[in-house]
Amino acid sequence: MVSERVNRIGISPTMKVAAEAKKMQSEGVNVIDLSVGEPDFPTPLNIKLAAIKAIEENKTYYTVNAGTPELRKAILKKLKKDNGLEYNLNEVIVSNGAKQSIFNTIHSLIYNNDEVIIPAPYWVSYPEMVTLAHGTSVIIQTKEENGFKLTPEELGKAITGNTKALILCNPSNPTGSAYTKDELLSLAEIIKDKNIFVIADEIYEKLVYDDFQFVSFASLSDEIKSKTVLINGVSKSYSMTGWRIGYTAGPENVVQGINKIQSHSTSNASTISQYAALEALEGPQDVLEEMRKEFETRRNYMYDEIISIEGITCYKPVGAFYLFPNISAYFGKSTDVLRVENSFDLAMYLLYDAKIAVVPGSAFGSEGFIRISYATSLELIKEAIVRIKHALAKLK
Repeated sequence: MVSERVNRIGISPTMKVAAEAKKMQSEGVNVIDLSVGEPDFPTPLNIKLAAIKAIEENKTYYTVNAGTPELRKAILKKLKKDNGLEYNLNEVIVSNGAKQSIFNTIHSLIYNNDEVIIPAPYWVSYPEMVTLAHGTSVIIQTKEENGFKLTPEELGKAITGNTKALILCNPSNPTGSAYTKDELLSLAEIIKDKNIFVIADEIYEKLVYDDFQFVSFASLSDEIKSKTVLINGVSKSYSMTGWRIGYTAGPENVVQGINKIQSHSTSNASTISQYAALEALEGPQDVLEEMRKEFETRRNYMYDEIISIEGITCYKPVGAFYLFPNISAYFGKSTDVLRVENSFDLAMYLLYDAKIAVVPGSAFGSEGFIRISYATSLELIKEAIVRIKHALAKLK
């Protein structure tokens, strides 16, 4: 028998949809997968060559648990240059992807029904991680009309004597929303006098559009920095998802707690991947802008096409690589063999009828929506839109 702790959580819905799509693809079905948050660009050549060089130089042994000093120093330089943040070497730790960084952070801060405020729509793993840490998730439903952003009023009402942390994904997965500096300052005003940490998931920092200026939550003030645990990595910006390198920066006592947890779970992140990440941070950065521009082009096309479909509304994202359209107008509609009652039904209908994989909004705590990734080629996006329009037109 597995433990009650395991019974209380489920498999990631995004992975379930992706697995079904891949199963169909393996059977020869022409499925266009718009479900997984993964850039379709290859890892830049200079990064791959750095990894090969590390292998050839036999840099294949354990590193210190927190990551090589060289990589952590490169992270410190990045945080200072890009975000105006100063940390020391003991305030940063490298992990096996930003997901492990978040998992370790939650387990370092949360226990015994500590409350964690999570704005919805949320990344699917946040509440499950809180559950595994014996914490309690306090979900705040944000509104489509204000860009799915948490307001100071909503935050203030959710705080109790048991509140230990707020998770703020900025830019957001799944909505693509992002907070201006003034909006962040308004949230900071609510928590500045309270014993609350902000877990700032900033993995999509480099993927913003329309001249939007990203601001790191920790950079708002020294006081706020002392309450912020910053999460970032190389997966999205450098198209390095499979290399599994994320990092955490924050107060030394929190980071050293993470260090202890990691020392008893995975130990150091992949040595080869750390040398690749070092090159990513210290090598040429022009490829980031090339990928960002291509994502913006795809976003513009997909957004214009999605909102042209009768009954669908959609917030225009300023970051990440997702649309989160409201598809509730199709609830209660049917074909001869299927009636759509919720977002899961619609996602399954699109998968089996249109051969398009998307993720139901219910997976992100927000029924009535679906998440569509535009992290694939414009050619495939155009074909996907044709299929989606055709499938939805059949629902009466």
